[in-house]
Amino acid sequence: MNEDKMIETIERASPSVVNINTVRLVHDYYMNVVPLRGMGSGVIIDPGGLILTNNHIVEQSESIEVTLFDSRKFPGKLIGTDRLTDIAVVKVEGDNLPAATLGESDGVKVGQMAIAIGNPFGFFLQGPTVTVGVISALKRTIQAEQGVFENLIQTDAHINPGNSGGPLINARGEVIGINSANIPFAQGIGFSIPISSAKRIVDELIKYGKVIRPWLGILGVGVNPQIAQYYKLPSDKGILVTRVFENSPAFNAGIEPGDMIVEADHKDITDMNELTKELREKKVGDTMSVRVQRGPQVGDIDMKLAEGPS
Repeated sequence: MNEDKMIETIERASPSVVNINTVRLVHDYYMNVVPLRGMGSGVIIDPGGLILTNNHIVEQSESIEVTLFDSRKFPGKLIGTDRLTDIAVVKVEGDNLPAATLGESDGVKVGQMAIAIGNPFGFFLQGPTVTVGVISALKRTIQAEQGVFENLIQTDAHINPGNSGGPLINARGEVIGINSANIPFAQGIGFSIPISSAKRIVDELIKYGKVIRPWLGILGVGVNPQIAQYYKLPSDKGILVTRVFENSPAFNAGIEPGDMIVEADHKDITDMNELTKELREKKVGDTMSVRVQRGPQVGDIDMKLAEGPS
């Protein structure tokens, strides 16, 4: 991609990138309520004023102010957030706003160009900041403070707290990811939430104000041969159920603490992360088959998945 073409792509995509300033009320050491200001980036995804950003930028905010590329300022209304994917949707009242072109992240390949656009350190009046790199890896799973983030795009285009929430675009100017500096890992490595995944989250946030996820209603720990031998468990692989929540699908199916789940939908399960991954492929109302071992007895149980608690 030559220099002129890159400049043209960036100039075409930049007007859809916004600055987001927030105020949260927190308690100081003496329990006084003080305002805490935050900032980040976002991208307009609809001419009517829908803005896609990161959850960690706007969660628990008392007020949100959105500044457009042309310096216009709007109060923002939080439509919904999802902490598990670090996605949020903010709405401003505007017409014919410069919406970004959303691409598809499913066809992204390692080595292709990646351009991150955002507003680092609040220097938005001088224009957004751009970093350029390539797609370094796909389907990364990262353990962060908020939990496990899956299926991430890894890029060497630098992502800092200021351009967190802004778009990662391809050479055609299409958004292929939403950058998140809330998933730090190592210097020179950035992570972006695939736009195909983000769009599914956005649809639910707009429709319901939250993401509806199924659950089984259990807590458990992964078992290995050492744990199985020490506790004299009936199997050296699977999940040892430690708690079952009342009125959950597992509770209604008769699963009890001390049971072991060794398979889910005919796949071996070794820990809760693997079980959670299988659940993420399901919807509320779907059926999941689990193989349960209780002492010497082994049986298959079909459970209809219910909506998990918020």
